[in-house]
Amino acid sequence: MQINIDDLYRTYGAMVFRRCLSILKDEDAALDIMQEVFVVLLRKQKTLDSRGPSSLLYTMATNLSINELHRRQNQQKRIEQTREDFEIQSQDNADELVLTRHFLDRIFTREDETTKTIAWYHYVEGYTLEETAHLVGMSMSGIRKRLRKLRERGLALKEV
Repeated sequence: MQINIDDLYRTYGAMVFRRCLSILKDEDAALDIMQEVFVVLLRKQKTLDSRGPSSLLYTMATNLSINELHRRQNQQKRIEQTREDFEIQSQDNADELVLTRHFLDRIFTREDETTKTIAWYHYVEGYTLEETAHLVGMSMSGIRKRLRKLRERGLALKEV
């Protein structure tokens, strides 16, 4: 015999809601889970019989509410972990950025504007040596020489 979901909702809806609310302590969440109980019941309607509907609904409400609590706890843990990871990463990036800026300032204090421009085009913008030479109006050997000297000064500073 097929069960009538409307009748079960009218008869046991309040009981299901109270059970969900007692576990979740949140009316909105309890309403959502109560609806989910009856949606699951609708999906499984053909395989259920009409014996002991209050026990079935009570058990479903309990299980779905507990699942919701676990889902929330796991979600909260993921949020906290993501926040911690972001804070650590942000701090690491901030420290690295400060050190990088300081290092670059020390390297470029003695360089002329052309060398700075060459370094920018080649290392930041990703231009080839040939493209960089064309952009600044120098030969490729001149570009190589400046970048080699810049690299040597950077390595010397890094060792200090």
